[in-house]
Amino acid sequence: MTKQGKQTGRLMRAVICAIVLAALVIWAGCKKQPSGQADAERPGGSGESGPVSESPDESGRTDVESPADSKMSLNDVINAARTWYPTFTSWFGKTSPDFTLTDITGKEHTLSGYRGKNVMVILWAIRCRPCQMEVPDFIELRNTVGEDKLAMLAISPEDSTLLEGFVAQQRINYTVISNPGTMPMPYSLVQYVPSTFFIDQEGKIKLAVTGMVPVDEIKAIFQAR
Repeated sequence: MTKQGKQTGRLMRAVICAIVLAALVIWAGCKKQPSGQADAERPGGSGESGPVSESPDESGRTDVESPADSKMSLNDVINAARTWYPTFTSWFGKTSPDFTLTDITGKEHTLSGYRGKNVMVILWAIRCRPCQMEVPDFIELRNTVGEDKLAMLAISPEDSTLLEGFVAQQRINYTVISNPGTMPMPYSLVQYVPSTFFIDQEGKIKLAVTGMVPVDEIKAIFQAR
């Protein structure tokens, strides 16, 4: 092989590696900064080591509750997923541990205080590109699903000043919380972001996922029986 041919081969291999790496970042999300805890959850894992729509109302908002004749099961939604995967499966159906956190506006939020409505607990970080890519879908979700139906708690370990700037720049309309401290399990065991916990109206963990979840799939998750 000529010298030019070898250089071309090396260049092609470098390009292929870059494409594969980029795909893996989008799929798996971003690893959180070290928190002193073991990586308890991997794709497809159970976390054992640690512990859509109805007709819009007059305001144009839609309900995340499913119609009575919905045929979509949660397994159907999971099997159709392409950009996320379920995690902490051993927690599904269990009551979520309670926590109280203060958002960047100074308002206090207690998870148990949202009983009677669905809740999304979103673990994310500005430095995470897939997390940034989810923001428009979350904004759309907040615009179409009322706060009386769904609470959205986006929790980041980053400084509140940094978060305030990002929220203003992106015009984020859902709750953003700065929490550099620890949370109860299973939240404290999350090692990759974005990760999202879907809590039902009874306070039970319906589903936990890692990866980007499109707005239509978020609604399908809450609709699924």
